[in-house]
Amino acid sequence: MKDHKEQEAYQLEVRDVHLSFGGLKALNGVSTGVKRGEIFSIIGPNGAGKTCLLNCINRFYRPEKGRIMFEGRDISRLKVHKIAALGVARTFQNVELFGHMTVLDNIRLGGHVHLKSGSIAGGIYFGKARNEEMAFRRHIEERIIDLLEIEQIRKKTVHTLPYGLQKRVELARALAMKPKILLLDEPATGMNLEETEDMARFILDINEEWGVTIVLIEHDMGVVMDISDRVCVLDFGQKIAEGKPREIRHNEQVIKAYLGEEDLAYSRLGA
Repeated sequence: MKDHKEQEAYQLEVRDVHLSFGGLKALNGVSTGVKRGEIFSIIGPNGAGKTCLLNCINRFYRPEKGRIMFEGRDISRLKVHKIAALGVARTFQNVELFGHMTVLDNIRLGGHVHLKSGSIAGGIYFGKARNEEMAFRRHIEERIIDLLEIEQIRKKTVHTLPYGLQKRVELARALAMKPKILLLDEPATGMNLEETEDMARFILDINEEWGVTIVLIEHDMGVVMDISDRVCVLDFGQKIAEGKPREIRHNEQVIKAYLGEEDLAYSRLGA
């Protein structure tokens, strides 16, 4: 059992979380913690419960049992928009953008959770509302668009963009929420080698330069082993291992969960 000091060190903590769909146990007593400022990856075979865990954290699913703590606060029963307002942002395994809107408009939608001006001020657009909107636009245009190198596509309609750029736009929208912690569900899936390397670089920059904590689900073990501080492994809804990448790479239980053959598994896990 973790001591009190270790629990305090977690920015995000999952405590004994259970989730079922009918008779299927998607999560079975999962407990883990993410420290402030780290890149924390969650890996495991298909159907291991990785996305279900993210869905519990940002309240798309409500756990049957257990607690989700964020910065010392129980967020297990908060509504999705309340969790977002606390600084928990999310991208999805499948791109969830408004295809008929421009890149810039999609990104701007991410920041609305933090705009505080009232409806009257917003409706007539002056004073505080205008200043707030202008500051938000500068944040998008000077920081996010520049970081993710999407200046050339900012006015393009999203559905006209290739998949790799759409994933980048989705990441930009999450950043517009000014997150303290960013939940990334397979950000490099479907990308070629160059796009994957770019995405890994962006994640590192967001973490190191902006100080955003990252929780990452990713099937590309090369990316996971290269950029993660710690790795949590799920299998059939249970945590089977947790530790630094080099520890996970050589963990026999992890190898068995992935392939069951050591030589192939070492290769698959980025050795």
